[in-house]
Amino acid sequence: MNIEDMVLVSIDDHVVEPPDMFDGRVPAKWADLAPSVVKGEDGIERWIYRGRPTGVSGLNAVVSWPAEEWDKNPASFAEMRPGAYDIHDRVRDMDRNGILASMCFPTFTGFSAGHLTHYKDEITVAMIEAYNDWHIDGWAASYPGRFIPIALVPTWDPQLMVAEIKRVAAKGCRAVTMPEQPHLEGLPSYHDLEYWGPVFQAMSDTGLVWCLHIGQGFGAIKGAPDAPIDNLIILACQISALAAQDVLWGPAMRTYPDLKFAFSEGGIGWIPFYLDRCDRHYTNQRWLRRDFGGKLPSEVFREHTLACYVTDPTTLKLRNEIGIDNIAWECDYPHSDSIWPTAPEFVLNELNGAGATDQEIDKITWQNASRFFNWDPFAVIPKEKATVGALRATATDVETATVPRAEWARRYAEKHGLAA
Repeated sequence: MNIEDMVLVSIDDHVVEPPDMFDGRVPAKWADLAPSVVKGEDGIERWIYRGRPTGVSGLNAVVSWPAEEWDKNPASFAEMRPGAYDIHDRVRDMDRNGILASMCFPTFTGFSAGHLTHYKDEITVAMIEAYNDWHIDGWAASYPGRFIPIALVPTWDPQLMVAEIKRVAAKGCRAVTMPEQPHLEGLPSYHDLEYWGPVFQAMSDTGLVWCLHIGQGFGAIKGAPDAPIDNLIILACQISALAAQDVLWGPAMRTYPDLKFAFSEGGIGWIPFYLDRCDRHYTNQRWLRRDFGGKLPSEVFREHTLACYVTDPTTLKLRNEIGIDNIAWECDYPHSDSIWPTAPEFVLNELNGAGATDQEIDKITWQNASRFFNWDPFAVIPKEKATVGALRATATDVETATVPRAEWARRYAEKHGLAA
């Protein structure tokens, strides 16, 4: 495939929410309770919700920093590449990277709103609604055709979840981010059909995708107390298998034929072994009498799922064993795992190395994601303007050099008329 003709859709990126995102979106009676960014005495900017810190502003948003400066978090917005939090700069960075469209998971709220739901009341429901309105009507709608919207829901109440799913679906949302392991938050597990059944049904009825992003389930890894953070980062993909087990062998996939799950940022390497193990268990342990409707577990899994990867050179050689229609690509901008600004070169080299055909490349880089999320990639932007070559031609002036965090801070101060 000619790299200029590629189309790239990333179904796992991240937005660092700007400090003013709640302005004008929260009911007046609760406006003073909206999450806000506060700089501490240590100089670190943190989101605070009702007196409770929810973490720093830009988790792992280190794109374009020198590698030796990478850390878990920037201390402030000023230190980040503006594309992390500014929609206009984000789209320019996407153009330079040849990426047509992006699904942007939240940052300060947690992937399933876990940093807001410490307070389970109508005020938090209003904040979740405000977040979704900003994400759909503000962030995504600023550049039609460039983003696949994803929403949060109030996970502590099934009826509240159903109401918000229906509301965001009517606004054009395509997905909801949910916890990998809800029982770690004190919620019923995905095996509990009384609790999750109405939510499964609402997602089926609306066609929204249930996204299970790595991170919320870290508590499932009971490692050594003195283990380094490398353990969590490397083993995170194994939590995707735990989540898959609960929704494949529980009632979700076996009861709701239209329910769709996306495994986000967990890679695809865990899938071949997991499916082999599932089929062997199902056919061998007959005394358990599990019912998959006359199909193998692997067949049911493929009917319901999409998994994405940043880089997975070995497992891409097993793409047909996984299911060529079940694989999609992600960029992970602006995290340290992201590939910017050379994603097209990296992706094509890896797929060529795996022996992928042009048809298979198209499926993995944009077709599977577009179909799964029921999103037309060319509804707004015609295909001839959506390719890597066409997008990059509009962004030749975008800076791609490595820039230290202190230099970003200096530029931020200069732009906003602040003291250095």
